[in-house]
Amino acid sequence: MAPPSPATGLRDMAPLRDLVRAEQVRLLYGDGGMALWSTLAVSGLLVTLLVWQRAMGLTAGGVFLGAMTLHTVARVILRSAYLRARPGVEDWRRWANLFVVGTVAGGLVWGAGLPWLMASGRLDLQVLVTGVLVIGTYGIVSAAGAYLPAFYTFVTPIVPLIGWYLFQGDGLHIICGAMLLLWAPTVAVIGQRYNRILTEALELRFEKAALADDLQAQKHVAEQANLAKSRFLASASHDLRQPVHALAMFVGALRSYDLQPRAADLVEHMDASISGLDGLFASLLDVSRLDAGVIEAKPVPLPLQPLLARICRDLAGEADAKGIALRLSPTSASVHSDPILLERVMRNLIGNAVRYTDAGGVLVGVRARGGEVSLEVWDTGRGIAPEQQDVVFEDFYQVADPQRTGGAGLGLGLAIVRRLTGILNHALTLHSTPGRGSVFRLRAPRVAAPRVATAVLPAARPPADPSQAFILAIDDEAVIQIAMTELLTSWGYRVGVAGGVEEALSKLAGWPTPDLIICDFRLARGESGLKTIARLQAAVGALVPAILVTGETAPDQLRGVMAGHPLLHKPLAPARLRAAVASLLAHAAPSADVAAE
Repeated sequence: MAPPSPATGLRDMAPLRDLVRAEQVRLLYGDGGMALWSTLAVSGLLVTLLVWQRAMGLTAGGVFLGAMTLHTVARVILRSAYLRARPGVEDWRRWANLFVVGTVAGGLVWGAGLPWLMASGRLDLQVLVTGVLVIGTYGIVSAAGAYLPAFYTFVTPIVPLIGWYLFQGDGLHIICGAMLLLWAPTVAVIGQRYNRILTEALELRFEKAALADDLQAQKHVAEQANLAKSRFLASASHDLRQPVHALAMFVGALRSYDLQPRAADLVEHMDASISGLDGLFASLLDVSRLDAGVIEAKPVPLPLQPLLARICRDLAGEADAKGIALRLSPTSASVHSDPILLERVMRNLIGNAVRYTDAGGVLVGVRARGGEVSLEVWDTGRGIAPEQQDVVFEDFYQVADPQRTGGAGLGLGLAIVRRLTGILNHALTLHSTPGRGSVFRLRAPRVAAPRVATAVLPAARPPADPSQAFILAIDDEAVIQIAMTELLTSWGYRVGVAGGVEEALSKLAGWPTPDLIICDFRLARGESGLKTIARLQAAVGALVPAILVTGETAPDQLRGVMAGHPLLHKPLAPARLRAAVASLLAHAAPSADVAAE
């Protein structure tokens, strides 16, 4: 049975001295009782030899062995009681005193038995008994040296032994006694040195444990503070995005007015600053949501072609502006993944490839590899040095770039990718050669293509004159309604606004049938943008095209949205909204075939 550790769980409550003493006492009781039984066995053999040599009477031998047996049994019972009690640190002194009482009793038994054990006239037997005591004394150093009072009482039989030799009167015995007298202090020094080394080691052990506990506590406090910050930003992200979203639309509306050159330049600068703020803000909020632990992957069968085509279409303008090619190799593959999280990963990887490629192009493709699919993004960009290929995924790390400007971001893009791929349990690898380009490979489980479900309502007809279309904008924030009206009106559209589905339904009787619905994803009183659009489409009897606008980033909230409507995130760039509006109004309404989850 392993001896208990009295220090467990009490490091923060007990003084260091008590912890050390308690551990020393535990070591005293922790020898398994072997020393006690061995001493009794040696005593029996010694008495048997002395009686056989007629150097000790049978009665005296029986009395000595009886006393030793009683002492041994009592000590074993005491050890068992200690193990059962599993005493705490504060009880060390009582158990130490009981142990010392036992060692004193053992010393008295040996001291009282010396006149019988030291056979008169038999120097050979006297030397044998002396040798047994000396050897036993060295053995006691490791057994009782942990606690000095116990060690000193263990060696008390040496004192009467020295006296016995000195008082024999002849020169040989006096010399033997003198030798024992000179030897005894060396044993005391050895015991003291062993005890000091053990005590220092125990003190260092408990100090180190206390420091580790304190460090763990401080780490826990820091983690909780960071988690609280992340949770606050995650929960408040929708509200934090609203002012920037409204400001972006107001600036977009200003650009449509005939402004003085100086004013137009200022508006352009404002628009660029808002775009930069949008990117930085979105990255920080994304990291906060991921660190808060509120995002979970919910994989479904997902066809890759629509997802990758949508991303490449959105980034085509940036690629064209740089004069580089952005190509997507068509694929029919499907994977088992979360559609929202996977799109965010691929949008980030493809966007980075376009951003850091100055000549040549970017190729997005898919390869089947056994039961997996490898989504690959190749570019002919600047490349990443081998020593930087691991750290580029760390927070706020940016590859040294002489062309970098103040709006180049915080270096969180690949850090977000690393977090997302961990949530998705998709392996991501990077191979890059400086000056030649990079390739990112994301491996996901391959599945059969998902089935499709057919919508019931008929598709709405596109307006005869898209430039004069009537757009219904729904948002529960008054300032957003004003900004949306100003922006859409500045583009020439007719606009109606409402704060929710009930208000919109009540106003539909006095309005023309909407050609397009722009709806906030999360409305007041728990209204869902998806349900709002569905109710409005049912009211007009057609699948009116719709755009969802949201400051929400939680996948649990956004899951399934992309199956039916374009989703634009706040703060919204006016140019992106205008492109989405023009695209939906110029073409037929959304397809009646909607991918089923």
